[in-house]
Amino acid sequence: MSTQQQPVRWVSHRLNGTLIVGGSYLGSRYVPLPLSWPVAHAGAWLVSHLMPSVRDALVHNLRAVFPHETDAQLRRRAYRTCHTYTDDWMDFMRSLSWSREKVLERFSYERADRLQDALALGRGAILVTGHFGNWEAGAVLMKALQVPLTVVAMPEPDPNVNRIRHQVRTELDADTIEVRQSLDTPLQIRRRLAEGRAVAMLMDRHVERDRVPVTMFGRRTHFMGAPAMLAYLTGAPLVPIFLVREGRGRFRARPQEPILLDRTGNRDEQVQRAAQRVATLLEREIAARPDCWYQFYRYWEEPGIADRGSRTGQDAACGADGSPGVGTGALAASLPVRIDEDPR
Repeated sequence: MSTQQQPVRWVSHRLNGTLIVGGSYLGSRYVPLPLSWPVAHAGAWLVSHLMPSVRDALVHNLRAVFPHETDAQLRRRAYRTCHTYTDDWMDFMRSLSWSREKVLERFSYERADRLQDALALGRGAILVTGHFGNWEAGAVLMKALQVPLTVVAMPEPDPNVNRIRHQVRTELDADTIEVRQSLDTPLQIRRRLAEGRAVAMLMDRHVERDRVPVTMFGRRTHFMGAPAMLAYLTGAPLVPIFLVREGRGRFRARPQEPILLDRTGNRDEQVQRAAQRVATLLEREIAARPDCWYQFYRYWEEPGIADRGSRTGQDAACGADGSPGVGTGALAASLPVRIDEDPR
């Protein structure tokens, strides 16, 4: 049954519109590599210097990671984040045309046994990550590894951008489930898991009632509860995975130990504990590579999508879900999870 809602706009600008996304998609294919990098870096400079709300949001977020640094030091980190972001975006777009052999040569894939063992259980696997590193390129790697992938994504406000994202996922043999479009979204995901597929979702932002409290860097925030809830309901392992660039044109992907929820235990406690484990792992990754943390709004103040329409001035070089490209979005309130009390 359809219950289509208007696509969510996390930010107020048009940088994620047809001109920028479409231009970079075509440019990555036809613009000579030596020329594309200066253009991308010029874009990073413009974002960090001419969009003060982006810079100030990054400074605000990074202050939790580096509480003793000065504003000037944090501003330099903010610029570095924008620079790293454009590098990630360019390398992801370039990787779309790589052969399978080149992908396997350019990607360092550590602890491959963790995802293999998770899928071997026969219940599929829920891949979760955050707005960190080059999660987009994970679909490139999964195709090369011949792992069937489903991406759970927010539809884009710009229909042309949405079409491009679908086209890219199709090129990568990843099928898409768009949330907030149908009441049977959770059933669609459960079917994919039953087929033994890997289902990829971003977990570090919540949507309306779909939230669970976690702590990162000593601060309380909310993650999306649906991935852990689905793991509880289906028995599918939750597999945190992080992917970062290791120099130009090279990547490192590292699945973490699968999280198996105790389906005989209290549901809310199991969901919250699983979410906190993911948050703790993400915190560790951010501490090691802070320039790869791509939250271009004031993350510690975020109220969730339900209230986001009233906020203004949130410029960011990101998509409707805050992502730089075709990344997974949040599962909407079609699978409501609200756990407001932290049981710890």
